[in-house]
Amino acid sequence: MIIVNGFELMKYAIKNGYVMPAFNTTNMEITYGIIEGINIARMPAYIQISSNNLRLSNPGIIAEMVRDALKKADTPISLHLDHGKSFEDVQECVKAGFTSVMIDASHLPYEENVRVVREVVDYCHYHGIPVEAELGAIRGKEEDIINEVDAKTDPELVRDFAVRTGCDLLAVSVGNVHGLNMKPEIDMPLLQRIYENSPCPLVMHGGSGIPFDVIRQARRYGLLKINYGSDLRKEFIRTFGEAYLNDRNAHDVISLSLRAVENVRNKVVELITEINRNTD
Repeated sequence: MIIVNGFELMKYAIKNGYVMPAFNTTNMEITYGIIEGINIARMPAYIQISSNNLRLSNPGIIAEMVRDALKKADTPISLHLDHGKSFEDVQECVKAGFTSVMIDASHLPYEENVRVVREVVDYCHYHGIPVEAELGAIRGKEEDIINEVDAKTDPELVRDFAVRTGCDLLAVSVGNVHGLNMKPEIDMPLLQRIYENSPCPLVMHGGSGIPFDVIRQARRYGLLKINYGSDLRKEFIRTFGEAYLNDRNAHDVISLSLRAVENVRNKVVELITEINRNTD
């Protein structure tokens, strides 16, 4: 299976009423676990990497790693840049074969956020690639992203922002948080107001802490994509941590790495199955 265009994934989700999970990877083992899990669950999804991870590698190596893992898969997957920090990061990822991007300028004043996103949208749409933007600020810590301010998305700005930027997906702040150290409190009435004003589908970051029933409810209000990172990294780290606690002389890295792939894979299958489970 080849990496599919993000627009195709969006069309599939809208047609079937699904929420597309987006799984953050950090290394080869997590990448293989994600793709194996997606393939077992038979649900198209995103695999994504944040700009922070570009410090360890580069977009070309990441894209090639994903393409290699996809040789044994037949479920559509889109390769997404998460929390893109600059126009240059976006350019490098598009050139490497990423098929969906996020530019996060939410920390900037409103008009500057609009300007930065519009520039990225013009570039990416020329290359036929969808763009996710963010309005509002999400609390918590995710890799090097630290935000102590809870600035929820203003529903009165949503339509203006989406129309002027031309973004294809809008990441919102409605009480969701990055990481596992704070409890999310999803403001469903706010999400509904945003949905009523938004001309484009919505995204939630910080999926790892949100109960499944809340995510399933959010499907009614335009939620198309939800991000998961902490759950997967926790499974990966737990594998090695438990092995060390059981045996301080443990050194079989290959066996532990294969076990970590399996644990990540199982978590991916669980997440995909639960968020789109029909409870009616």
